[in-house]
Amino acid sequence: MRKFEEKKLLIATHNNGKLVEIADLLSPFGVSVSSNADHGLPEPEETETTFTGNARIKAHAAVKATGLPALSDDSGITVDGLDGAPGVYTADWAETPNGRNFVLAMTRTWHELEARNAPMPRKAQFRCCLVLAWPDGHDEVFEGVMPGELVWPMRGDQGHGYDPIFQPDGYKETFGEMDRWEKNKISHRADAFRKLIESCFA
Repeated sequence: MRKFEEKKLLIATHNNGKLVEIADLLSPFGVSVSSNADHGLPEPEETETTFTGNARIKAHAAVKATGLPALSDDSGITVDGLDGAPGVYTADWAETPNGRNFVLAMTRTWHELEARNAPMPRKAQFRCCLVLAWPDGHDEVFEGVMPGELVWPMRGDQGHGYDPIFQPDGYKETFGEMDRWEKNKISHRADAFRKLIESCFA
């Protein structure tokens, strides 16, 4: 496992919220972070069929364009009753001509489970894959998982994406009902970041 010794890290995202969250996590290690947007980088095409594959594309594209080490993530939800769908296509299920509509995506997911007569509880997992890549081509991969089940109807207006229908194991609330800070402590992303920090920064 390679330790991160550099002082600068590019976060391969255009999402400012994600940038702030990651900068906060890495602040104890004296690492200054920037984003794809800061460098005017386009989003590379995600052509892989796994979270790891797509995270690798994003990290290595950012490294190649800037010469800086880069961290990327790819995440989504896998539903047992749908053979792991939507998976890497989680955001695609929400695409409409007018932008992303996750109410539409959640409704589609539930209707497909109903059509298959999927048994209860309807198990699902939020998954996050982080890839930390260096200019010499080396990378380290960390995967985080939050197991739970899907519920219907939607509950809560916190969070984003599929949060209102995802109830994490051991909790009575959906991610959509949960305080953001509480969710961030137990999420799939938190799980992956814990592994990244223990392995490469601590």
